[in-house]
Amino acid sequence: MVKRSLQASLAGIEGAKKAFSHKGWTQENLAFEVNLKTRQPIWRFFSGRPVERHTFIEICSVLSLNWREIATNPPAEFLSLEEYTQPPVLDIDTLVQQVRSQRFEKIQNQCGTLQLLDISHPVRIDNIYIDVNILEEIASFQWLEFADLQSLTSKEFDRFGLGEVSQTQMAGMRAVETYSKLRVLGKPGVGKTTFLQHLAIECNRGRFAANRVAIFVTLRDFADESRQAGEFHLLNYICKQFLTCGITEASVLEKLLCEGRVLLLLDGLDEVLEQSSKAVVNEIRRLSEKYEKNMFVVTCRTAAKAFNLRRFTDVEIAPFTSEQIVAFAQKWFTALTKTNVQNGAKQAVQFIKKLDLPENFQFRRLAVTPLFLHLACWVFHHQNNFPTQKAAFYKQCLDLLLHKWDETKGIERDEVYQGFLFPQKLKLLSQVASATFEQGNYFFEQHIVEQYISDHIRDLPNASTEPEELQLDSEGVLNAIELQHGLLTERVRGIFSFSYLTFQEYLTARKIVASHNLQALEQPLERLVSHITEPRWREIFLLTVAMLRSADFLLELMKQQIDALVSADPYLQKFLTWASQKSLIAPPQPAAIRAFYLALARTPHLTPHFALACILDQGIFLDAALDNLVMECTIECKSNFADVHTCDNALSNALAIVVDPGLHQALQQLKDLLPDPQQSRERFQAWWQTSYPAWMERLKAMLTKHRNIQHHWHFSPEQQQVLQQYYDANQLLIDCLNSNCQVTDIVRQKIEASLLLPIKELSEREWQGAGN
Repeated sequence: MVKRSLQASLAGIEGAKKAFSHKGWTQENLAFEVNLKTRQPIWRFFSGRPVERHTFIEICSVLSLNWREIATNPPAEFLSLEEYTQPPVLDIDTLVQQVRSQRFEKIQNQCGTLQLLDISHPVRIDNIYIDVNILEEIASFQWLEFADLQSLTSKEFDRFGLGEVSQTQMAGMRAVETYSKLRVLGKPGVGKTTFLQHLAIECNRGRFAANRVAIFVTLRDFADESRQAGEFHLLNYICKQFLTCGITEASVLEKLLCEGRVLLLLDGLDEVLEQSSKAVVNEIRRLSEKYEKNMFVVTCRTAAKAFNLRRFTDVEIAPFTSEQIVAFAQKWFTALTKTNVQNGAKQAVQFIKKLDLPENFQFRRLAVTPLFLHLACWVFHHQNNFPTQKAAFYKQCLDLLLHKWDETKGIERDEVYQGFLFPQKLKLLSQVASATFEQGNYFFEQHIVEQYISDHIRDLPNASTEPEELQLDSEGVLNAIELQHGLLTERVRGIFSFSYLTFQEYLTARKIVASHNLQALEQPLERLVSHITEPRWREIFLLTVAMLRSADFLLELMKQQIDALVSADPYLQKFLTWASQKSLIAPPQPAAIRAFYLALARTPHLTPHFALACILDQGIFLDAALDNLVMECTIECKSNFADVHTCDNALSNALAIVVDPGLHQALQQLKDLLPDPQQSRERFQAWWQTSYPAWMERLKAMLTKHRNIQHHWHFSPEQQQVLQQYYDANQLLIDCLNSNCQVTDIVRQKIEASLLLPIKELSEREWQGAGN
């Protein structure tokens, strides 16, 4: 019978001690290399006591010794180490095909389907998977100065970290072919697990790494089982997988590994609990270094990059490009809707078309991540539109990241938020978002965000007040927010931001609403209104007004702040008075008429004015045409002889639509005074020098007399800037009114009726209202 244990001879012990001394290790080091839980077997080995057979052979192998030369009376029937680890089997290519055949159903069942959020049935990976791209340069590994990031605008923020990535991207499968040991990083929901499943399926079918056997391991499951067994041994764990497929000989796996014929896919390093993470990392290192001819791919969240894997190349999954978003939507609506393929494809086209609209820009920001793109598709499928209540959609996204995503995948995390429930996490994140956004910071240094977290923790019940303990707690919470939830992310070394600007905006608005609703304070809304001329606050206004239980007070504050922008400038007040008088020609839509003339005076002669004028009123259309006539009849140089033809044609077009006899006669007289295009260039130049200035002034005076069109509004650069802010702020106010917010009819009607009015008329309306 083959002996189950071996013991070292006296000569063998001396030889082993010399080899051990040459290594410079401790017994604990040797136990680790042999993958032993304790050093007791090592002590027994050097003491000449019996040691379990495979442990004895492994110790000798690690010490580069021939176990037969070390053992006392080695059994003759025992195989040599090479024979022990590599028993005679089939030709390696035949073996690969045989093992793949035996494991085919196992891999298909393990990796062939996905369980998508809020979808009641598994989805075949082939029906939804989109090839991912890889970034070889990982932003969070870079060293940049804070000042380099502080000046970035919101659009530049998106390009820096989301969506419009400028650096070169590599196809995911090509990256695996390029680097035999690869660690794939990414934020939550970018498709790391799906990418590994796709690799396994493609290898299983012989379409990728056709000369290898795919092995897919969920590291969380491996760690849980190993912790219960009291031993972390990845090779044994994989052998158990092989057993379920009818492969009973451990030598088969050993042969594949020694020949470099395994594609080992290890998913979710970040999902392993801290108490097991070191042992799991050590197992990956040991296996990858011992069998280095194989291909290894490990996935991990970017925030968990501290787990160091020697000789592995780190890459990161890139956000979806526009082309990938389109391809995903086409697959999603075709595969996951209960309609036929044709209707699904039609809805996908509608989805993409509406996603690209300016009003859905915030959804487009999130759609670069497959998780949120799936959620957007799901909402659009049920509503045939994007939600008008964006805040509710963002809250659902945060709910996903803060706990539901891990729950869906069955992931247990180390809990560092003692007593932090979902509302408390939202409160903390809202505080960080609000404080940084108000300071104009999309990026913030690590110590700054840790201080915000520390201030929040200090206010919790039973919280420690010791500075050092608070610092450690804040570091732990920041790490958890980044690692577990992916809401804060390290952009470059030591500099953080929210992973999506949309979430920083939403959480800032949430902080404003919570302060107003819970404490009945007016100050939060008053502080918000002070930013009404700042474009980066636009989304905050829209989110806040939508989340308030009553938006009346905020909308009235906005109206007051907007009117105050132009109240102190008499010239601008005169201009608004003129626009108000012009609006009286079309009583049903006076505010729209005032907006038209305000835009016409600020940016005259623009084609879009004609489109708006056609909708508003025939008289408004005439004014737009006559305003354009002035431009067409402007001859800036005596050599521009061709401009006479343009002016003559413009006057003919205007005469064709003028109904008023007096205006028609005046325009005809001006047309008759133009020089004959057939005359010589010299006579035209003489006319331009002597008669043109008076002719142009007569045209402008005639338009003022008959249509009250003013061409003498000369705004200073400062006034032009104020008018632009005034116009944009009024547009924001209208957008807020139309955002399905909770506003009473009386406030809505009052604001709509008084848009773009001068202060004098506003005061008169207030007085009349008080009199009634």
